[in-house]
Amino acid sequence: MRRKYIRAICIAISFLCFLSVVAPVSATTISDLQKDVKQNQSQLNSVNKKISGYEDEQDAVEEEINDLDAEMVALLTDINLIEEAIRDKEEDIAQTQQDYDAAVAVQEEQYDSMKIRIRFMYERGDASYLEMFFGSSGMGDMMNKANYVEELYEYDRGLLEEYKATVQQVAELQDELEEEKSELETSKTELEDEQSYVEEVLAQKKEEYENYSVMLSKAKQEAAAYTAKIKQETAQIKKLEEEERKRKEEEERKRKEEEERLRQEALLASQGGGEDAESSSDSYEEKTETPKPSSSGGGKGQQIADFACKYIGYPYRAGGTSLTEGADCSGFVMAVYQAFGYSLPRSSYAQAGAGREVSYSEAQPGDIIYYGGHVGIYIGGGQIVHASTERTGIKITSATYRSIITVRRIV
Repeated sequence: MRRKYIRAICIAISFLCFLSVVAPVSATTISDLQKDVKQNQSQLNSVNKKISGYEDEQDAVEEEINDLDAEMVALLTDINLIEEAIRDKEEDIAQTQQDYDAAVAVQEEQYDSMKIRIRFMYERGDASYLEMFFGSSGMGDMMNKANYVEELYEYDRGLLEEYKATVQQVAELQDELEEEKSELETSKTELEDEQSYVEEVLAQKKEEYENYSVMLSKAKQEAAAYTAKIKQETAQIKKLEEEERKRKEEEERKRKEEEERLRQEALLASQGGGEDAESSSDSYEEKTETPKPSSSGGGKGQQIADFACKYIGYPYRAGGTSLTEGADCSGFVMAVYQAFGYSLPRSSYAQAGAGREVSYSEAQPGDIIYYGGHVGIYIGGGQIVHASTERTGIKITSATYRSIITVRRIV
């Protein structure tokens, strides 16, 4: 009941955290939004590290639980074996008790029979010997009877000693069995104490595991909230960038219209105003000449971007790191940078922490763009090259086709 109550409180707190993070976007400029994205990304990275830590700790607790379960099975098996051994000992003791009682009875019976014969032969004193002598037919007969009496006495005495030894042996065996039974019962008690301890520890570990489950659930909800906020802000940035692009296009259109109007005016003036008008027109054209577009990027980053584009059309392969045989998204990025002597982590999540972070508005060819579970290499002009899917392989895509989590500069 207490555990359910704690879990319910944690879920309620997580929900409130979710509501507090996923709030309407208040920033209105691209710069402010980029700052918010950077801050939320930092929070997301922190939560993801927390999740990773919780998962590691929970895995460790799960291993302990598995070990305790195995120990519990072994303890219960040992207890069952000892209980069977105790039952066997009790049966042996019962049988030994029967053997002891039978031996004692035979001993007592033999002793009683010997006493009767002794009384018959010796209690009458010399008369019995005289009767034995005078009743004999001769000396040989008398000696035979004397020898018989002596042998009978020795026989009874030997038999009695034998039964005494049997009784003593059975009694010693019974004592030994009782001692063994006592040892087994002691071992059983110790095992049961150990079982109680393991059950207590196991219960604690299971509760600890459940606590980690609650904390993981809370942290994952926080991560989902920050991811949603980043996605919302990235969408807003994209919207503002699109509005800025349209505004510039409109300004460019108006500028060209104004240039055309002035050109027409100059042309009319040149037709009616001679060389001065022509000179004025030439001067105007010199002043209004539009600059040539500059090359997109340069240096090592541009070289990396150009090199990556050489593999457009090559296959995508899950878990692959070969530029020609097939690579997944992070394997492709790692292999491209490896060709230039840079060592990057293998996973896309780890690559999202490589180098240093820059804003998307500052992105240059060669930068790595991370989208959450996916990475690509920025090649300029608002495009990336990346290992997309098994169907499409390595290809070029718009850099804003998904919500951008972070842009990393390696060179």
